[in-house]
Amino acid sequence: MAGVIEAGRDESARRADGEDALKRLTALVADDLAKCNRLIVERMHSPVALIPQLAAHLVSSGGKRLRPVLTLAASRLCGYAGERHVTLAACVEFIHTATLLHDDVVDESTLRRGQASANALFGNKPSVLVGDFLFARAFRLMVEDGELEVMRILSSAAATLAEGEVLQLLIQNDLSTGEAQYLEVIEGKTASLFAAATRLGAVVAGRPTEEAEALDAYGRNLGIAFQLVDDALDYAAEQALLGKTVGDDFREGKITLPVLIAFHAGDAEEQGFWRRTIEERDQREGDLAQAQRLMARHRAVERTVERAAAYGEIALRALAGFPANPYREALAEVVRFCIARAR
Repeated sequence: MAGVIEAGRDESARRADGEDALKRLTALVADDLAKCNRLIVERMHSPVALIPQLAAHLVSSGGKRLRPVLTLAASRLCGYAGERHVTLAACVEFIHTATLLHDDVVDESTLRRGQASANALFGNKPSVLVGDFLFARAFRLMVEDGELEVMRILSSAAATLAEGEVLQLLIQNDLSTGEAQYLEVIEGKTASLFAAATRLGAVVAGRPTEEAEALDAYGRNLGIAFQLVDDALDYAAEQALLGKTVGDDFREGKITLPVLIAFHAGDAEEQGFWRRTIEERDQREGDLAQAQRLMARHRAVERTVERAAAYGEIALRALAGFPANPYREALAEVVRFCIARAR
């Protein structure tokens, strides 16, 4: 959709800038991330051969490790010099990976990061059970760390993730859903783990509550922006960029901000289209293209990205109280990377 592309700037160049921002942050924590990856591989081991085989398929399938990288970078931003953050970063990644396995089963997805999803290759039952195994591994790592505040943060995030996914199921196909309820979904299913990942940095470093709250706000608002962009890309991206089939959200009848914007801005005929395709799930050939045309008419994708950028600005402001250093700069660049994916 051409409207998503800013005038006077090439899309591929912008995307490269964003990727470079994430690469710079990852490079800052490269040694820590290598330790984290080794720990992930070690803790995926099981005498039940299917478990490491299926888990390795997803863990090694090209993910950017954004959440554990955020934990590692936030810890270093706060001056932490120990090793606990490596264990906690692995814990964050296990929770994230477990939810991906479960989500793909619920959504009946066949692609994950541009490759066949685990449920498509191994089946739904093994995917759910290995997801449970990864959750168990995450909680074992929490116990080994031993700090109650760490366990509180991560167990709360895990519960909130599940609540967000259940709430999404409840509002699926329901166009009476308000934007506030939609935002509650994405705060739960995405932003809660981002917030936990970054807040942990202040906790392991023993920093004041204000710094923990600031990093929580950074991660939470980055997570909201990240999910808003994902929802916009489902109607605007090339499949190779999105890493899943374009239009999956549409086909599943998911209520996302671009849909709500287009629905409420549309006339009676357009709203009838959305009710048929989203609420009644009566979808026909050419309906996805029509949905994209209606979104272009009402700038639904662009307006979603604008909202994402506003949350990104809140995330940036949350970093302002930390000393200027390469970690703060790189964390700020990651916010821009998130928004750049859709521009």
